[in-house]
Amino acid sequence: MLLVGLGNPGSQYAATRHNVGFMAVQAILHRHFATLSWQEKFKGMYASANMNGEKIHFLLPQTFMNLSGESVRPALDFFKLDVDDVVVIHDELDLELGDIRIKKGGGHAGHNGLKSLIQHLGTPDFRRVRFGIGHPGRKDLVSPYVLGRFMAEEVPAVEQGCDKITKAFPDWLDENWKV
Repeated sequence: MLLVGLGNPGSQYAATRHNVGFMAVQAILHRHFATLSWQEKFKGMYASANMNGEKIHFLLPQTFMNLSGESVRPALDFFKLDVDDVVVIHDELDLELGDIRIKKGGGHAGHNGLKSLIQHLGTPDFRRVRFGIGHPGRKDLVSPYVLGRFMAEEVPAVEQGCDKITKAFPDWLDENWKV
């Protein structure tokens, strides 16, 4: 499995809505693999581990969201994995804050990270863990909204979303795709 968290690199983007993919992957590592260390490769940061007899590679692209495919494709090729082995955690405007949904395939719905992945993987048929961030209500507010930090009252919902993902993660290795 190649588990990818989408986000933007740099401290100015830490704890922003667009970075919940990064946050969720880091939460999984904290809970299940506390001693792993990150390495730089594939225009990203990656770590690898074994769990339940399966090799797992974690990737946080450092290319900025709209170029995420430039990081994921080389990692997929290097580890000799198939698109079926890719699981992407990303922010989702169409879900309430903290809601988590899993699906395989679909369009990009205007999400530039997904658009880049579809372009570089040559297919939309990869698994997505959609992490709800809510919607600002108007299309013209989306960009500043996704790049904005969570308000203090929103943080518990984000933490609960990360907790749902970290608890469900071991089941994903057995193809039990639930949260």
